[in-house]
Amino acid sequence: MKIRVLGAGAGGGFPQWNCNCDNCRRLRNGQFNGKARTQSSIAISTDNRNWLLFNTSPDIRAQLEAFPAIQPKEGIRDTGIKAILLIDSQIDHTTGMLMLREGKPLDVYCTEMVKQDLTSGFPLFTMLKDYCTVNHHPIACDETPFEIPGIDDIRIYAHALKSKAPPYSPHRHDPHDGDNIGVIIEQISTGKKLYYSPGLGEIEPHVLQAMLNVDCLMVDGTFWTDDEMVAQQISHKRAREIGHLPQSGPGGMIEVLNGVPNARKILIHINNTNPILDEDSPQRKTLDAAGIEVAYDGLEIDL
Repeated sequence: MKIRVLGAGAGGGFPQWNCNCDNCRRLRNGQFNGKARTQSSIAISTDNRNWLLFNTSPDIRAQLEAFPAIQPKEGIRDTGIKAILLIDSQIDHTTGMLMLREGKPLDVYCTEMVKQDLTSGFPLFTMLKDYCTVNHHPIACDETPFEIPGIDDIRIYAHALKSKAPPYSPHRHDPHDGDNIGVIIEQISTGKKLYYSPGLGEIEPHVLQAMLNVDCLMVDGTFWTDDEMVAQQISHKRAREIGHLPQSGPGGMIEVLNGVPNARKILIHINNTNPILDEDSPQRKTLDAAGIEVAYDGLEIDL
């Protein structure tokens, strides 16, 4: 199984267009040892030709242009994208579908709650009816295995995560299973497994079990501290309030991942304020010492 990180940043990417935080300012001024990142998305394939996208960020066009394996190969109009799987209905994970409107109907796999959001509060599916149209395929949240036509030798299991629906959602303050999911992606022929969860606010028992039973983790790396946005006077909300487990501190992601001895561990969905983006920072050195990687655009993993 080949995994391609299309984008490793959180909403807004890095640098964020209107942000003058220490990270963004120093990157723009050439005073920063680190990489720019577009907004979070990955793609997987077993044949390097037919690809399943996980989320479609607003940066999808640039991400596809930077990835020759997914670009047109045959005919006037062509793509290596066979289907899209949505982890949630957040704007920074879904609006890229608008950039794919010129092609064939989009086969989109998502939960019923995500479908409701994308046909009501943010009627993306409805808008696309006049362009490519969307073929919706429902996902259950109980780890019932399913396969996707055209993505050979792959089996997927999804489970619900504790989270909030997006601010625009009609049920923002009425959480449901399926607002946000984690997925286990298994290559059937080899048994190799990836756990992908870019938005992870709490380590529930079934989440920890998934982490312990896979070969590679690609999980929420949004914030270093719970008060990161508050301390930088960017927001009054803490990381856990908006559904992201910080890396540091008691019960943080580093502590969790230290208890997962056998998997490759990668953080993705990195916010522009997070000091781990600076490869010279003490926070990044802490991750290095713990054997935890930080995803970047273009990272490829053969599992």
